[in-house]
Amino acid sequence: MISGQNWHALEVEDVLQTLESSRNGLSTAEAQKRLESFGPNELAEKKRVSPWMLFLEQFKSFLIIILLIAVVLSAALGEVVDAIIIGIIILFASGLGFFQEYKAERAMEALKRMAAPTASVLRDGKEIEVPAREVVPGDIVIIATGDRIPADARLIEAVNLRIDEASLTGESAPVEKINTLVEAKADLGDRLNMVYMGTTAVYGRGVAVVTGTGMATEFGRIAGMLQEVKQEATPLQVNLDRTGKWIATGALFVCVVLAGFGVARGHEILEMFIWGVALAVAAVPEALPAVVAISLALGVRRMAKRHALIRRLSAVETLGCTTFICTDKTGTLTQNKMTVRRIYTDGKLTDVTGTGYEPEGEFVVDGIAFVPKEGDSLYVLLNTGILCNDTSLNNIDGAWTIKGDPTEGSLLVAAAKAGLWKKDVTERFPRIGEIPFSSERKRMTTIHRTGDGKIAYSKGAPEEILNACDCIYIEGQERELTATERANIQAIAQAMADDALRVLGMAYKRLPGDLEIDQTVEQEMVFVGLVGMIDPPREEAKEAIKLCDQAGVKTVMITGDYKITAVAIARDLGLLKGGLVLTGAELDRLSHEELEKQVENIEVYARVSPAHKLRVVEALTKRGHVVAMTGDGVNDAPALKKADIGVAMGITGTDVAKEAADMILTDDNFASIVAAVEEGRGIFDNIKKYLMYLLSANVGEILVMAGAILFGPLIGLPAGAIPLVAIQILWVNLATDGLPAIALSVDPPDPGIMTQKPRPRGQGIFTRPVVLLIATGGIWSFLVNLSVFKWALDAGRGMIEAQALCFLTLALIEFFKSYAFRSDKRSVFTLGFFRNKWLNLAIMWETMLLLLIVYVPFLQQPFHTFSLSISDWGVVLLAAVTILPVLEVTKALIRWRGKCEGVVGKGGAR
Repeated sequence: MISGQNWHALEVEDVLQTLESSRNGLSTAEAQKRLESFGPNELAEKKRVSPWMLFLEQFKSFLIIILLIAVVLSAALGEVVDAIIIGIIILFASGLGFFQEYKAERAMEALKRMAAPTASVLRDGKEIEVPAREVVPGDIVIIATGDRIPADARLIEAVNLRIDEASLTGESAPVEKINTLVEAKADLGDRLNMVYMGTTAVYGRGVAVVTGTGMATEFGRIAGMLQEVKQEATPLQVNLDRTGKWIATGALFVCVVLAGFGVARGHEILEMFIWGVALAVAAVPEALPAVVAISLALGVRRMAKRHALIRRLSAVETLGCTTFICTDKTGTLTQNKMTVRRIYTDGKLTDVTGTGYEPEGEFVVDGIAFVPKEGDSLYVLLNTGILCNDTSLNNIDGAWTIKGDPTEGSLLVAAAKAGLWKKDVTERFPRIGEIPFSSERKRMTTIHRTGDGKIAYSKGAPEEILNACDCIYIEGQERELTATERANIQAIAQAMADDALRVLGMAYKRLPGDLEIDQTVEQEMVFVGLVGMIDPPREEAKEAIKLCDQAGVKTVMITGDYKITAVAIARDLGLLKGGLVLTGAELDRLSHEELEKQVENIEVYARVSPAHKLRVVEALTKRGHVVAMTGDGVNDAPALKKADIGVAMGITGTDVAKEAADMILTDDNFASIVAAVEEGRGIFDNIKKYLMYLLSANVGEILVMAGAILFGPLIGLPAGAIPLVAIQILWVNLATDGLPAIALSVDPPDPGIMTQKPRPRGQGIFTRPVVLLIATGGIWSFLVNLSVFKWALDAGRGMIEAQALCFLTLALIEFFKSYAFRSDKRSVFTLGFFRNKWLNLAIMWETMLLLLIVYVPFLQQPFHTFSLSISDWGVVLLAAVTILPVLEVTKALIRWRGKCEGVVGKGGAR
C-alpha cells in the first residue's frame, strides 16, 4: 500500500489500482488480511490501567494509609496478632474495592463494544454490514442518508450527496459532494470528492473506496495531537462524592474528640489512636464511589440485555424521574413489518392476502383471486413500487427479511406476490437519477431508462401525489384526471386511512431526453393508484403502556401518519384515553404559550414533522416534566438532544439520531423504554439501600462508642470500659457490613417499583423517610448494644465477655438491618427474605466467619471473644432481632404519613 497519497487528485480507477481494490470490493480473505496488517479502524485509546495497578490504587485512601501506620506501630510495640488481623482486614477491604472497580471497568468496556457502529461494505461482490472497526483500506463502503462515515474514503459515486463536516472543518452548512477530480493543493474543506471518518451524510447516497482507517484518518491525526479529556462523573456521583467527603470530615472530627476523651479517662495513647482510626473507618462509607460505579455499570449491562443501550451514564439517573414518554409509532409501538392490505387502481379496490415479509399471498377482488398482467394498472403500480424504492428483500437462512424502510419493504413483498422481483425489474429499467424523499415534499421520485425513453416514478403522500398529477392511468390508458375522479381518489384514501391503513399514492411521468433532473420532474404526472398498508401494534407495547400508567408516566404518540390512522392505532394500544389529538398543522397555529397550556392533555400528535418534536419537548420541559423522546431520522437530532432522555432506534435509526441520543433501542420496541425506566428506578433505589444500610450501621457504631466514653460514668460503667475494641470495630465495618452492603447494591427491583410515581427532578437520596430510617436504625442499635454491654458487666461477666456480647449483638443487628433496608417503605415481610440471593450468600458467609471468630481458640484473644453458650446466643439474638419491629413501625409511620400527604395533595387538609 502507498500512504500519504493525494487521493482527491487521482482518478477513481487510479485510486482503486493503488489500493489494489475494485468496484466489487475486497474478498473476505483479503479484508481479514488487511485487518491484521492495518489494525482495527479505531482511534487509539489511553493505555488501560493494569489489574495490578488497579489493586495498588486501593491503598491511596487516607484512611487505609492510617491503618497501615497502625499496623506498623502495633507490630513495633509487640502487638503482633493485632497487626496481623488489621493487615488482613486491610487486604480484604482493598480486595473488595479492587473487585468492584475491575468489574465496573469491564462492564463499561463490554457496553462500548456492544454499542459499536456498523458500516455497509461490499465483500465478495455482496453488500454486507460489518462493525465499523473492521473496515479496512480498499473496502467499498455504501453511504446512505443519515449514515456516519466509518473511515476516510474517495467517492466513486455521489447522488445528491451532502455531508455535514462541521465536526472536522467547522463549516456549518452541509457540503455537496462530487466524484470527479479535485486539484492536489485543495484544502481539506475543498476536497469535494472525499468523505471523512466521523462526518455524517445528511442527504443523498454514495459509494466510496476507503483510503485511510483508524489513526491514519483526518480525525486520527487530530486525536493524536489532543490530550485525552477525563470522563466526567454523573451528577449522582458528584453529589455522593460531596456527601462522602462531608461525612468523612465530620467523622474524623468526632473520632479525634472521642479518642481525646478516652486518653483523658486513662486509656493509652496508642490504644486510642488505633481505636480512633478504626472508628473513623467505621464511620466513612469508603466504598461508596465504587458501589455507585458498579451499580451504574451493572445496571447498564442489564439494560443492554433488555435491548436498551445507554450512551451516557447520566441517563440512568434521569430515567427514574421520567414523567412523559413521547414515542414514534412505526416500529416502536408497532411491529415494523408493514404489510400491503389494499390497493386501489382502475376505480376498484383489490385486497392482498398474506402477512409480514413472506412473499406469499393473492390479489383478490370481490372474493375472486387473480394474477396481475403486464399493462394492467395494478401491474404498473407494483412496478412503480419496485423502482421508486431503496430497500431490498432478502431470504437469509430461510427467513425473509428486508434491508431498509419497512414501508418500501412491503411494496417489494406485494410485488413479489405477483411474481415481480426487484432484481429483474431494476435490470430492465436501470435508475439514472433521483429526487430523494424529504419531509417537506413528502414524496420520492426516481428516473429510469426504459425501452421507450426516460420515465420518472413517484410515490408519497396521496394528497401530494394527486396535486402533482393532471392525468390518470386507467384500464391500460392515460387520460385526463377529472375533478370527480380526484375527489373520489381522496375519498378512497380517507376511507383506507379510516381503517388504520397507511396510504401511499403512485404516479409516473414520461420525460423528454434532454430534461434536467430537478423538481419540475414531479409536475404534470400520471396518477396510477393507491396502496394501503398496515403495521400491526406490538402486543408487548399494550402491556408496557399499562405499566406506564401505573408508574405515573404518560405515554404520547408522535407520528407522521394521518390523524385517523394514528387515532385508530392509539385506541387499539390503549394509549388514547379521551385526551386531545393534534395535527402538525394545528400545532403550527398554536403559540408557545397556548401549546404550553394544552401540552399535558395531548395524547396523539399526527402528521407532524421532526421540527414539531422540538416544540413538544420544550413545552413539556417548561411545565416541569422529565421527557423521554424517541427518534430515528437526521432531523430528529435536535429534539433528541433537547429531551432529558433522547432515545434512538437501533434498527431503523440513522447514525445522526444515535449520536444525538442518550439511549439506543436495539429492538426499536417501546417496551424496552419502559424496561429501561424500571432499571433506572432500580439502580437509584439500590444506591439508596446501600447508603441507608451503611450509614445507619455507622451511626450505631459511633453512638455506642461515644455514649460509653461521654456518658459512661452517668450510666454506671466502670472507668476505662469501652464496648468495642478496634479489631471488633474494623471487623464489623469492613467484613460484616461490607458484603451485605454490596449485595444490596445489586438487589432485585422492588416488585412495586413501577406502581410508584416518578421521583421528582433533582430529588436526592436523603429524603425524610431515608433520614428517619437511618437515624432510627442507628439510635436503636446504640441503645440495644450499650444495654447488652452494661447488662453483661452488671451480671459480672467481665470486660472481654461483655465486649464479645456487644460485638456479636452489633453484628447480628447489621444482618437483620440488611433485610429491613431492602426498602424504605415496604415491609420486610412483604418483600420476603429470599429474593436477593447475593444477600443470602453474604449473610451465610459472614455468619460462618463470625462463628470462627467465636469458637476458634487462637482467634478469640485478638477479637476479644469466647465460646458462647446457648443461653448467651439467646440473649444476643433476642436483643438483635428487636431492630426489625422498630424499623417496621417506622416504615408503617412513613406509609401512613405518605397516605395523609396524598389526601392533602388531592383534596386539602381534613
